[in-house]
Amino acid sequence: MIETPDLRFFMAIATSPSLAAAARTLNVSPSAVSQRLSHIEQRLSLRLIERGRGHLVLTSEGETLLRRSAEILNDLAVLNEDMRTHRNEISGPLRIIAPFGFGRIHVAPVIANLVRTYPDISPDLILSDDPYGAARTDNWDTIIHIGKLADSTLTKKKLAPNRRFLCASPDYLARAGIPERLEDLHHHACGVIREDQADVTMWSVTGATGEQHALRIRPNFSSNDGEVVKSWAIAGMGIVQRSEWNVAADLAAGRLTRVLPSLSLPDADIVALLNPGTLRSARVQNVLDALTAHLSSHLT
Repeated sequence: MIETPDLRFFMAIATSPSLAAAARTLNVSPSAVSQRLSHIEQRLSLRLIERGRGHLVLTSEGETLLRRSAEILNDLAVLNEDMRTHRNEISGPLRIIAPFGFGRIHVAPVIANLVRTYPDISPDLILSDDPYGAARTDNWDTIIHIGKLADSTLTKKKLAPNRRFLCASPDYLARAGIPERLEDLHHHACGVIREDQADVTMWSVTGATGEQHALRIRPNFSSNDGEVVKSWAIAGMGIVQRSEWNVAADLAAGRLTRVLPSLSLPDADIVALLNPGTLRSARVQNVLDALTAHLSSHLT
């Protein structure tokens, strides 16, 4: 007979690249992992994992157990969530996947405040340069996504509008001059953030009368971290595209100045994607309400 702890244990193994990696995840020795796996296989009279194949390889029986384990544990989580909802209880695990910079600057402090109010919440914040792609399992409550969203059947909630700006430091503009047309950017240093496999060198804008323009730039500097690129812009290295959530304080303080303000970049609204299993969760609803209030005070 197999029990719920066995299912959790097997999922930890089956989703790891090796038994040694699973042991690190479970915080036990590799020998303990091997011994417990052997006991489960003996009870089932089935071989679940192929030994001696380098990377961990599941047998067909192991694949079946992994799939059914995920279904059973998800059903159990939904049942527990329903019970908490009926008790109006704000407690339990809260797993959020968010972009790196936005998660550090906005989501993390909101969660800290929420936990002070509801100490029985156990937060787990996963930061990723591709939050939607990082959610390949059912083990999450909400994904924070910024920008255009590919077609999705998931329920989504808009947390805040988010404009995007071209901006540079006053020092850079004093040295290099102020662009008057989009084409002038060919003569300026520009920086980009390389993320989400997007074509970041094609800058598209809308004019004051609705006309569309696009310009292919040749970046003078780049990084996969938005905070790095922004800090370089503040240091006077050139012109960058940044979201309002990221540069609102810098614009207000004069560390950055908008460039070509008559042109509009595509908006990149901030939305939350909701896991159907915890859609009605009081703790999820509370964190979304708290994020909405926080962003409203910081972006308006």
